[in-house]
Amino acid sequence: MTWHGVPRRIRLTVAALALVLTYGGIVHIVQLATGGWPPYAWAPPSLALDFTSLTLLDPLAAALLATRRTAGLHLATLVLATDAAANWYATYRLLDPTWPARTAQAAITVLALASLVAAPRVHPWLRRGRIRSRGESTGDFPALHPRRGDESGSGAGRGSVH
Repeated sequence: MTWHGVPRRIRLTVAALALVLTYGGIVHIVQLATGGWPPYAWAPPSLALDFTSLTLLDPLAAALLATRRTAGLHLATLVLATDAAANWYATYRLLDPTWPARTAQAAITVLALASLVAAPRVHPWLRRGRIRSRGESTGDFPALHPRRGDESGSGAGRGSVH
């Protein structure tokens, strides 16, 4: 998947989102590796399962975004929104809300909101379906390809139907 033709602001937004998710996955891996067994023993089982699942879901969403998959954007917004809610519950209902915990929870909430605001702008530039081999036509963005017989590309405005 190339990013040729995708506006710089969209590429930067997706890169930032993928970096945030990669960082989140690393944080959860470190927490699992250093927290003992069972993971997140202080949390109810459903919350511990949620936090544990992020060791896979965060990097999966980042990888899907890096390959321009719409599923990556959907998973990223879902992961960040549920992580913000889970962290709010853990911080303010289960634990003594220390300054670092409150700050981390606020940051996760801001990132979740930012992903939800950015999603409608990013979505049209991502692709659905299976990953295609190099040189295989996607058919996803007719506006980025000239009409048949029209090598200049004129008349194929963004969103036009062939």
